Amino acid sequence: MKNLFFVGTAGSGKSTLVGATKTWFEDNAVDSIVVNLDPGAEALPYVPDIDIRDWISLGDVMTEYGLGPNGAQVVASDLMAVNIRKMMDVVDTFETDYVLIDTPGQLELFAFRESSDRLVKAFGRQDSMLVYLSDPTLCKTPNGFISSMMLSAIVQFRLQLPTINLLSKCDLFQEKETERMLTWFENSDALYADLMDECHDNPETVVGAELFKALETMGVFGEIRSVSAQEEIGIAEIYAAAQLEFFGGEDTSRE
Repeated sequence: MKNLFFVGTAGSGKSTLVGATKTWFEDNAVDSIVVNLDPGAEALPYVPDIDIRDWISLGDVMTEYGLGPNGAQVVASDLMAVNIRKMMDVVDTFETDYVLIDTPGQLELFAFRESSDRLVKAFGRQDSMLVYLSDPTLCKTPNGFISSMMLSAIVQFRLQLPTINLLSKCDLFQEKETERMLTWFENSDALYADLMDECHDNPETVVGAELFKALETMGVFGEIRSVSAQEEIGIAEIYAAAQLEFFGGEDTSRE
């Protein structure tokens, strides 16, 4: 089984895209299961095959530890790592090609706590890949775009997994706006030129220029894909990228 961890900032559309990807996989005869790792999810746009809420309830954590929602999310993320073996025992009962993993809404709870490393190891680091969603509402300006790409780079560095970068919710923006953002990722010179055009003496732009240089040094720029869960745009490219990473581009074949 190959694991696709869907990650991104709150509101970037992870759960919706997981549901759309599951539907696309079913329609194209790709066997998969869905795992929900968000103990605080109130409603999901899909029916999870495995749900962390069967072991950990955010409401129960709030009551037991006397915490508010934010504090309970932190404790729940650590409890998730403690209970990961129980969940993996259930995962191991499935025979499937892909595991689509919906991570917590708060990116920092998954990417920046020690428990995340345990989760990735439990699923199998060599069989895992990140599907990173960038929210286009943040990426509309050069500075916002650079901030989003820096966050993506940090998550990749933190988890040490191959990553496919996605510009989500492309159906909500005019084609010209989407193309501009895609061009920034593929052509760093265009991004830098637009950044400098914003305002040379703007402190935010000065910081953005330094972050841009760091991203360029790290070799982050290259390719990003636009996706829309509503219009099923770009989901075939997610599958193609995963197939290329895991199987050299060949279709999966289970004996």
